[in-house]
Amino acid sequence: MDEQEPVKVEEVEAVASPPKARVDQVEEAAPRQRDYLGDFLAEKPKPLSGHEPGGDLYEGVIDALKEIYDPEIPVNIYELGLIYGVDITTDGHAAVTMTLTTPHCPVAESMPGEVELRVGAVPGIGSAEVNLVWDPPWDPQKMSDEAKLELGML
Repeated sequence: MDEQEPVKVEEVEAVASPPKARVDQVEEAAPRQRDYLGDFLAEKPKPLSGHEPGGDLYEGVIDALKEIYDPEIPVNIYELGLIYGVDITTDGHAAVTMTLTTPHCPVAESMPGEVELRVGAVPGIGSAEVNLVWDPPWDPQKMSDEAKLELGML
């Protein structure tokens, strides 16, 4: 076996502090790079046309959908998660993509017509179309927290 040498310890009274950096010691400052976010942050948001989420016309359509209640469940169809999408064109045509809780729902024939009438009655909407889809199928997880609370699921 090799014997290891003992560690030598040297005691000192004090250690000199390292020199501090000073601005006047910098030989040549690198030019500051342009802030690439400057223009982005200075840009004003574009005004909403009303046809996209947050716009007056879009929110009017959502409010109309919130007035339609499922006859079997005391929750409106929007909070129930039956509305999959709302698209509004610049000429005021609204297309609502929706589903129902089941294909055998008692209001399967009347509900799309009621949605079309209510959305078509929103000021600024010229025509409305409802696309009834079954894929993806509706499930209770699509409900808003408000709807779950109303039905005692939270």
